[in-house]
Amino acid sequence: MQGSLMLDVAGTWLTAEDRQLLRQPEVAGLILFSRNIEHPRQVRDLCAAIRALRPDLLLAVDQEGGRVQRLRQGFVRLPTMRALGAKPDALRLAEQCGWLMATEVLAAGLDLSFAPVLDLDHGRSAVIGARAFEADPQRAGELAGAFIRGLHAAGMPATGKHFPGHGWAEADSHVAIPTDTRNLEDIRASDLIPFARLATHLDGVMPAHVIYPQVDARPAGFSPHWLQDILRGELGFDGVIFSDDLSMAGAHVVGDAGARVEAALSAGCDMGLVCNDRAAAELALSRLQSLKVTPPRRLARMRRRAFPGCEYRSDPRWSAAVADLRHADLID
Repeated sequence: MQGSLMLDVAGTWLTAEDRQLLRQPEVAGLILFSRNIEHPRQVRDLCAAIRALRPDLLLAVDQEGGRVQRLRQGFVRLPTMRALGAKPDALRLAEQCGWLMATEVLAAGLDLSFAPVLDLDHGRSAVIGARAFEADPQRAGELAGAFIRGLHAAGMPATGKHFPGHGWAEADSHVAIPTDTRNLEDIRASDLIPFARLATHLDGVMPAHVIYPQVDARPAGFSPHWLQDILRGELGFDGVIFSDDLSMAGAHVVGDAGARVEAALSAGCDMGLVCNDRAAAELALSRLQSLKVTPPRRLARMRRRAFPGCEYRSDPRWSAAVADLRHADLID
């Protein structure tokens, strides 16, 4: 894996333009969105075509559950993470949900889903809301830890997001620049707890496009203080740091796409995501080509550790997980 840029493609198959872009050594990953997905076989074929072109590319998707679930037709419709916490056997169900999601994503030919969400549901952020496990940080950490055990059991690395917590800021960083005016001690006493608890279990972390002005004037994903001093230094995290999508409005405070990807990598991100904007992706690529960035070796940790194959539904563990989630009224 040579590069530090993750981008996307337009459709359900690769165009000549896509192939040319993916051949660039600065590109190290590709993320799929709903527009790239029809059904399991088509996703497997697309992933196979990508790997035939570049076997080293990291292939990702957002398959959290609830409303953030790109793989739908032919896949289990996962519950929101918030629904798990209300069940009497929540920890076991969270672990099974993680295993089930990971198994289906891996069988489609992908390496990882960017999950779990470690934000807290403070009742303030519409963009987080039920994507969060809990409002209570200790309980959120327990449930997310169980979910991660399921991911790892299936062979998928875990990526916690959105560090240090997006649940207090009301604005949606996709379309605005959110701020969280709390001081560092208040954040440490709540939103940072799941990240601190799980720092040694997470393979990746994705920071928030949120500004915490009492801590740093820059969004967390562009802040060496958040990423190097606190995440790596204080919490001891040594995995991969992925930027959130640098095309989102919350990242625009830094400048154009070239400036954003440079700022994210300079702050401590290992890989910059530029999605849903081909011109921005090309600008970011051009900047990386001029910088000649050497990506860290730890990016290789995000590779899938298992491949269930197309017949995973015949695995009794899959049937048992589906039955348990149905019995708990979490899936249809």
